[in-house]
Amino acid sequence: MKPKVAFFDFTSCEGCQLTVVDSLQTHVDLLDAVEIVQFREAMTEKGEDYAVAFVEGSISRQSDEARLKQIREQAAVLVALGACAHLGGVNAMKNAMPLDDVRRYVYGDKAEWYETYAARPISAVVKVDAFIPGCPIEREEFIEVVKALLMGRKPPIPDWPMCVECKRKENVCLFHQGGYCLGPVTRAGCGAICPTYGDGCEGCRGLIPDPNSNSMSDVLVKYGLTVDDMLARWTMFGTYQQMELQK
Repeated sequence: MKPKVAFFDFTSCEGCQLTVVDSLQTHVDLLDAVEIVQFREAMTEKGEDYAVAFVEGSISRQSDEARLKQIREQAAVLVALGACAHLGGVNAMKNAMPLDDVRRYVYGDKAEWYETYAARPISAVVKVDAFIPGCPIEREEFIEVVKALLMGRKPPIPDWPMCVECKRKENVCLFHQGGYCLGPVTRAGCGAICPTYGDGCEGCRGLIPDPNSNSMSDVLVKYGLTVDDMLARWTMFGTYQQMELQK
């Protein structure tokens, strides 16, 4: 019997689900190994019997929690899909500002019509069994994670810094070019796509385990930058984690 798989979304752009659709177009054999019973981005059918749930998006409303807990109760395996589900993502940037001010800025005189609260990753509400980082996720990494789950193995998510990938590609370090990059403390796995095209990493894949913050500070000092410069860039995707560390 094929494992039954479902995809769900909360507050997000749904770009990670579109990447899944894109991935399956070149890995159609995977569709023979699983049965997708729910995937709003790609099908109209909606089944509630599933063993594996992929969840995209951060939790940004109190009412989201009940739905997420129901998904968790049904799924034997729950996977956070992308930066919003994994880290809180760009949605959590609002957490650094008064929530009423944010609501009024976005909705104007209809602000009270809309339910919201501080955005958070899904792991802040339920237990997460695995995650696929990135904004959006990497196509091939999604495929490798699914294969690992089907074989009962731990998903092969890198735990080393992105600088390793830059060195493999023989990229000139952006710090040497007067730029800025979070590669020394950010999880690898994206192929260093942003630095390869001349843009510094903004940490969408999250911190590596036990990042060497002292070494990163030394790098910043060497190139005339400050920790505040790093934190300002880190808030794009890491506001939730940053605020949790400050508690």
